[in-house]
Amino acid sequence: LPPLSRPETTSLVPDPLFPARYLLYDVNPPEGFNLRRDVYIRVASLLKTLLKTEEWVLVLPPWGRLYHWQSPDIHQVRIPWADFFDLPSLNRNIPVIEYEQFIAESGGPFIDQVYVLQGYAEGWKEGAWEEKVDSRPCIEPPLYSQDKHEYYRGWFWGYEETRGLNVSCLSVQGSASIVAPVLLRNTSARSVMLDRAETLLHDHYGGKEYWDTRRSMVFARHLRAAGDAFRSSRLNSTDAADRTPSTEDWTERKVQLGSSLGGPYLGVHLRRKDFIWGHRQDVPSLDGAVRRIRSLMEAHQLPKVFVATDAVRKELEELKRLLPEMLRFEPTWEELELYKDGGVAIIDQWICAHARSAPPGLLRLSCPRPPAPGGRLPSGTWAPWGWSACRPGVTPSASRCSDTRASGRGRLCSRWQGPVLRKVQGEGLSCCGAEG
Repeated sequence: LPPLSRPETTSLVPDPLFPARYLLYDVNPPEGFNLRRDVYIRVASLLKTLLKTEEWVLVLPPWGRLYHWQSPDIHQVRIPWADFFDLPSLNRNIPVIEYEQFIAESGGPFIDQVYVLQGYAEGWKEGAWEEKVDSRPCIEPPLYSQDKHEYYRGWFWGYEETRGLNVSCLSVQGSASIVAPVLLRNTSARSVMLDRAETLLHDHYGGKEYWDTRRSMVFARHLRAAGDAFRSSRLNSTDAADRTPSTEDWTERKVQLGSSLGGPYLGVHLRRKDFIWGHRQDVPSLDGAVRRIRSLMEAHQLPKVFVATDAVRKELEELKRLLPEMLRFEPTWEELELYKDGGVAIIDQWICAHARSAPPGLLRLSCPRPPAPGGRLPSGTWAPWGWSACRPGVTPSASRCSDTRASGRGRLCSRWQGPVLRKVQGEGLSCCGAEG
């Protein structure tokens, strides 16, 4: 017989005749949808490092039990990624499979090795930053318990039948690929899970690899279609008229910067609920928010406004009274069961992302340079979250950062590895414009 050779395929998923190793991961349960998307980018970078040496496949962690998904009487656990994202698009970047496909391929709901990621008990001492990883005793008791067969039980994304064969802790300080040598040399386990994967930092935040992964995270086609139907029927918005052409293959998408127009409406994300509790000094009254919305509509001669918000019913009624021309995507019960809360949020985001582009200067997306010692930020500018300034005339400081680094774009908290912004006067809302 001739030697086996790998057949040509458009998929990055290895052929069953050439068994791959499986990388699984999870994050701290309270974390929200966007942080989880960001962790996916970090883990994808790790997988690309592993693929330089061995065949690996990333097993996508099922969605469920997110704080913001509060619709009652809807099954919102064990949700596959295909409900929210386009898997062929993900596979054009790295090989990925759903968790249930992993169960079918690997022979059962068993994970050979679970590593719980943690920091170092002694913390980061002063001095040069050092990336390192070590097998250490668990700082806190892991959320796993052994059953009578000495298998480990845990949350495992709501799959009660899943068991871990081994659980141990790794202290990690550094970017995602720092754990690659551990996975390649320290364990022969075919399936390895990294719990608390948010502990890992980005390998190259904002680099080509980062953006390739982010661009590959195309929303599921049925959610995009629902958003497009709403745009067409309620907002007089189509890709052709708005100059927002799109192709299914993100690797073939070429868009000239500034070419998109966006639909004839304002897109607004109005945050309430937990944002009010955590940032009370930054959040205006509904009256104040409506005044700001109206001023933007008038300035850009937009007849309609689409609002994505988590406001409670009483606030929605008040908002509708103050802003009767407001439009929202309000799914039927059947649609909510189909899309789930996460899908509705994606539809909201899709509609907002196609709103009229803001002219330069309206939305300031870069950090201001640090003021001179004793200086003050101008009212209405954007500042990194690490600064304590939240009102006009307050001197900014880095007191809320455990570690900061200076850059030409401001002082950034290394915890976030990027400019996470807030407005000094805090409008409590953001305007979403078409990309480009």
